[in-house]
Amino acid sequence: MRRSIEIFDTTLRDGEQSPGFSMSLGQKLRVGRVLAEMHVDVLEAGFPAASPGDFDAVRALAEEIEGPRIAALCRTIPRDIEHAARALEPAANARIHTFIATSPIHRREKLCMDRDEVIRHAIDAVVMARGACDDVEFSAEDGFRTERDFLAEILQAVIEAGANTVNIPDTVGYATPSEMYDLYRWLIRTVPGIENVTVSTHCHDDLGLAVANSLAAVEAGATQIECALNGIGERAGNCALEEVVMALRTRADRYQVETNVETRRLTAGSHLLAAVTGNFVPRNKAIVGENAFAHEAGIHQHGMLASSNTYEIMQPEDVGLKQSQLILGKHSGKHAVIERAREMGLELAEDEIEEVMKRFKDLADRKKRVFDSDLEAIITGSQTGTVGPWSLNWLSVVSRINGESEPTASLTLAHEDGTTCTHTGEGDGPVDAMVHALEQVTDTRIKVLSLAMRSISLGEDAQGEASMRATVNGVELSGHGLSTDIVAACAEALLEIVNRAVRYAAQAQQSDAA
Repeated sequence: MRRSIEIFDTTLRDGEQSPGFSMSLGQKLRVGRVLAEMHVDVLEAGFPAASPGDFDAVRALAEEIEGPRIAALCRTIPRDIEHAARALEPAANARIHTFIATSPIHRREKLCMDRDEVIRHAIDAVVMARGACDDVEFSAEDGFRTERDFLAEILQAVIEAGANTVNIPDTVGYATPSEMYDLYRWLIRTVPGIENVTVSTHCHDDLGLAVANSLAAVEAGATQIECALNGIGERAGNCALEEVVMALRTRADRYQVETNVETRRLTAGSHLLAAVTGNFVPRNKAIVGENAFAHEAGIHQHGMLASSNTYEIMQPEDVGLKQSQLILGKHSGKHAVIERAREMGLELAEDEIEEVMKRFKDLADRKKRVFDSDLEAIITGSQTGTVGPWSLNWLSVVSRINGESEPTASLTLAHEDGTTCTHTGEGDGPVDAMVHALEQVTDTRIKVLSLAMRSISLGEDAQGEASMRATVNGVELSGHGLSTDIVAACAEALLEIVNRAVRYAAQAQQSDAA
């Protein structure tokens, strides 16, 4: 008989708090909706005590997202627990997730506490959290590197205090699969009362073993996996949701477990997150990468023509991919576009259709054919773009090699107040020149930190996608641009960053005034 494994998604908490993956409130809501459609069991929405923005995001997700339990993280500090409880008030199903470090190095170097103090803090936190919420999870941070006798002692204590779920994180990604299996087997056999609660695993990928360690914990008896889309998270990341779910599904013969995840939403969710955060999915990424179901070698192609089972252990349809292409072009109507998007796992809200169709028609007028990858980029770009006061009306860029003068960029921006402004900038290259021109028009200071570009589809009229990170007046932000001209895509990415910075500054002024 198969066991049921709960999927605890931490994309919007552990994933979002890692460098280069921050999201706006609107972007968190977009990703949260996709995770709900994916049927994750628990959605960890954030750390309410970390900042007012995190508090607002958790509360907004608690109000809007239906289906999964909404979890909020907090330390074993009364103020943190109070913040978590208030942020979760609108949720139909809520979980307070409290944690304290338990390993010797954390107790000594970070907490300056002995064992008894750590246990007391853990018990008090669980009791307080249970007073505000019926569902409480306790995590022993750096649990894998904690002495076994102390780990068993603190888990027994929090279970007796009312914790419904106990989590033993491999916080620094130090474990190996055999060690993880051995630890969980020992805990499940040793800790009194553990058979009555959910036993969770949370593995980091510092040694590239997060998925393998999570699977080992499940083999040993764990009943919840904490993971994130695309494996995003602190340092090298977390256990990748799409990988661990498909491993359990594909190798059900070995693990004898099942999850509630709608796997046909995996590719769409992965690509949306990539667009939102400006971090492309590597081509060779398991499950959701462009090459995951691609075959170029002659021997592989011969086998695939005979039977897909020769080289594919999963069906692309199972993860939301379509092998066939619906040909879309300038004569295609909105019903064809909406239907193709739906087949790709990308649902369009009524208020999004007009903007998507405008961008589709603009592209179709410049291209002979709009590929699935083009359409996906249009939709995710439309869904993740940041509204702001500035829009790009005109752009001219001149590059020079071995010339006496520098590359130049001239652009005209339109402001929402109806005015326009044109400036020309010079720089080391076209992007640098665009930065200088934008600085003059918008009266900001921009420092580009990273720029990634790629071709979205094939052919001479292929779309280019640009993903950029930059600081504007000292605030680090990300931007995303899409165009058949890669230089124009860079300009759009830069403008999104500027618009986001202007909006954030306005919000900060409103908060100060309040």
